[in-house]
Amino acid sequence: MTRRRSASGLPAENVDRGAWKHPHSRIWLLATMSISLWFYLFYFHFEAAGGGRGSVDQPVNLQPSAALEAVEHVALTDPEVENSTTEPRQVAVEQAEWPFSKAMRTAENKSDPCGGRYLYVHDLPSRFNEDMLKECRSLSLWTDMCKFTTNSGMGPPLKNDEGVFSDKGWYATNQFAVDVIFSNRMKQYECLTHDSSIAAAVFVPFYAGFDIARYLWGYNISTRDAASLDLVDWLMKRPEWKVMGGKDHFLVAGRITWDFRRLSEEESDWGNKLLLLPAAKNMTMLVVESSPWNANDFGIPYPTYFHPASDADVFAWQDRMRKLERKWLFSFAGAPRPGNSKSIRGQIIDQCKRSKGGKLMECDFGESKCYSPSSIMQMFQSSIFCLQPQGDSYTRRSAFDSMLAGCIPSFFIYPILEEDMRLSLTSHRRVTCEMISIKKCTYSVRISNDQ
Repeated sequence: MTRRRSASGLPAENVDRGAWKHPHSRIWLLATMSISLWFYLFYFHFEAAGGGRGSVDQPVNLQPSAALEAVEHVALTDPEVENSTTEPRQVAVEQAEWPFSKAMRTAENKSDPCGGRYLYVHDLPSRFNEDMLKECRSLSLWTDMCKFTTNSGMGPPLKNDEGVFSDKGWYATNQFAVDVIFSNRMKQYECLTHDSSIAAAVFVPFYAGFDIARYLWGYNISTRDAASLDLVDWLMKRPEWKVMGGKDHFLVAGRITWDFRRLSEEESDWGNKLLLLPAAKNMTMLVVESSPWNANDFGIPYPTYFHPASDADVFAWQDRMRKLERKWLFSFAGAPRPGNSKSIRGQIIDQCKRSKGGKLMECDFGESKCYSPSSIMQMFQSSIFCLQPQGDSYTRRSAFDSMLAGCIPSFFIYPILEEDMRLSLTSHRRVTCEMISIKKCTYSVRISNDQ
């Protein structure tokens, strides 16, 4: 019988050869994996610390605007580069400046009292201003304007024989003299400059109001538009205009906006088209009565007879107006408008005549107290409310004279014009309220024509 050998008796090398490994091979495997891991860790660490040096030679494509932005950022924010800016970077930053950057930087100079307030005044040819004053008799069809253009547009001094005015600062000022008054005030402005590049605004001393007043009646539209077209052509050739296309330019006119907004080329249409010229639309115009539908003009008040030289003169006048006794509840100075079916002046005049609490001063083209500044101011100083129905336009010189006298102006206006009136008169609210010693008040009374 054959004897079977037990498995334990066989040599070790003959038992399961595929499952056995040398003990040293595992150690080498672990060492290799560990070395590889540390190699990759150190590689990525130094690659990141070196700022990606391996990508230096790769081309970077930037658009011109992006490249300029990158250069500006480095030149303005990197402290190391700031002290050693290269020439290309300097050129790029200079090219990025706006034409008006120099003017804006003046506002940042705290040591300069005129910083951000500099004003440049165009030296216009005399045909746009001074030559009109030499022909002053032609500035109005009914009034000799020569005496009203004296004293820098304020007119001759007023005598105070009746004690209505204060001792100084009162002149016979015409309601249409703002062109001359403002231009002469600008000559005295403390922050004038001959360097337009630092100016915050550019003033155009064109007597637009006087220009159109010469030709409103009896002249064709070519004559009415001639000076406006000439002015715009002159301005657009100037380097100051090219900086902002005229948007930093402004001018002042002592007439209402509708005198400069002729809507058609019909000879019978009113005014000229100064404010409708494409170039003029970029400018700002200060006019007596602005348009609620356009953004390039702003309303300013008619000039009054009072031109104080200091704040003390204003305060003294206000104190005097507060102390006055006002014996009339309301008053009205004006003439009827029989040819205007929408005018309520006739009704106001009738009620003033019938009322014991009202005062009436009738005006006409003959001799009248309406043309006497002392008579007008005396009546307003004796009244609590001063009635201000529509005149030749929606506002009247009388409204501002009444405020000056501490009398509350009462307007008869259409709702569509209420907002424009409010904006035009806002600056007078505080003065009127203080003069009549009312703590809570509005600057005016607005009455519908239907009431």
